[in-house]
Amino acid sequence: MTGLLSVTDVSKRFRGLTAVSHVSFDVQPGEMFAVIGPNGAGKTTLFNMIAGAMAPDGGSITFAGEKIDGLRSDQIAQRGIGRTFQLVRPFPSLSVEDNVVVGALMQTNELEGARNIAYEIMSQLDLLGKRAQIASSLTLPDRKRLEVARALAGRPKLLLLDEVMAGLRPTETDRIVAILRELNRAGLTILLIEHVMRAVAALASRILVLHHGAAIAEGTPENVLRDPAVVHSYLGAEAL
Repeated sequence: MTGLLSVTDVSKRFRGLTAVSHVSFDVQPGEMFAVIGPNGAGKTTLFNMIAGAMAPDGGSITFAGEKIDGLRSDQIAQRGIGRTFQLVRPFPSLSVEDNVVVGALMQTNELEGARNIAYEIMSQLDLLGKRAQIASSLTLPDRKRLEVARALAGRPKLLLLDEVMAGLRPTETDRIVAILRELNRAGLTILLIEHVMRAVAALASRILVLHHGAAIAEGTPENVLRDPAVVHSYLGAEAL
């Protein structure tokens, strides 16, 4: 079955370094798919190619049946792919609400319509009570949720989440997990990079593991997280 997102034999090189090497996978509509691997495995480079921040050196990427590799980031966003960044990037001097409104203006030119979208998204992300707060004053958990809210405000069909739970305490991670489950139940397709294995096991229906830019395993959490190659190269003795 053809996926909503299809990545086929994609590679990316930086001078003599191969960051991503012949990676292929599909993400089905409504799926929660995770990409894991050690630091430097090529995960964010893979996201950057999907989101249009850089073009692959080989292979192809299609979204909803349309070839998107080589398109600009704004063109890909307009087609329905939203993303967050590993280092959260709100507009620091704007309020929470205005940050989300900026994201909503991807979908509408009317300010009132953008504010209505922002209100809905802030409610989903537990940010409504902080809508007037300046973004630079937020705690890390709130900035993480604001990053997700800004991406959601563009009404994506596919949401790319880059380590959205990094640096959070377990209770804060559980809060994000619950939010992502609800978004996924509502029909949003999610592709996430994550190091918090407890969250990955709770959320993902399938996992792709990258190591030195290459895919070394793909499958259900139950199978992948017990694969000897994955344990040896990445997980070690880490408890799930």
